[in-house]
Amino acid sequence: MDGAQDMGGVKGFGPVQPEPNEPIFHGEWERRAFALTLAMGRPGGWNIDMSRFARENRPHDDYLSKSYYQIWLAGLEKLMLERGLISEDEIARGHSLDPPKPVKAVLSSSDVGAMLHRGGPTERDPLQPARYGIGDRVRMKNINPPTHTRLPRYVRGRVGTIELLHGAHVFPDTNSLGQGEDPQWLYTVRFDGTELWGAEADPTTKVSVDAWESYLEPA
Repeated sequence: MDGAQDMGGVKGFGPVQPEPNEPIFHGEWERRAFALTLAMGRPGGWNIDMSRFARENRPHDDYLSKSYYQIWLAGLEKLMLERGLISEDEIARGHSLDPPKPVKAVLSSSDVGAMLHRGGPTERDPLQPARYGIGDRVRMKNINPPTHTRLPRYVRGRVGTIELLHGAHVFPDTNSLGQGEDPQWLYTVRFDGTELWGAEADPTTKVSVDAWESYLEPA
């Protein structure tokens, strides 16, 4: 989706200012927001792409006015509201008002370490041979889906070269909507800076983007 989160190549925000020795969390509440989002995925029944879509699908002003973990917390509230796990009144009051809703599973504290170590692998058996190979020139499709996508706006319609194949992986565009994993080949496509940003770009700049097969077409 063309939301405020897709900031790659967007002018007007100034240079990136890295924070020296940046901590993982800037406050205990950020650690808790992160933990709650991961833990609620099991009883809530959503996947990582649904979680990303819930964070992205916000008005531009709202998204840009929030810090990173404020966006995570807002996304978690949205997911829980959609599934009837909490109410608007409970959010406003800051505590539960109704009996807990029944859920299929919970993440116990003893399982956290194993879950984090296991992660959430997305590689799947390919359903067909890869359409493209290393060295092929491809054009990124110029699409503007209204829902979650991992195709950045600044590469749409641009031509690049396949430099890596990663096997077949869960397709986030359908997975975020609960429409199935639809495994597709995942490629790394390398672009010249001048292809992305014109003659003003540094001619030595190279940008690599991971892209699913349905994002690509022959150049």
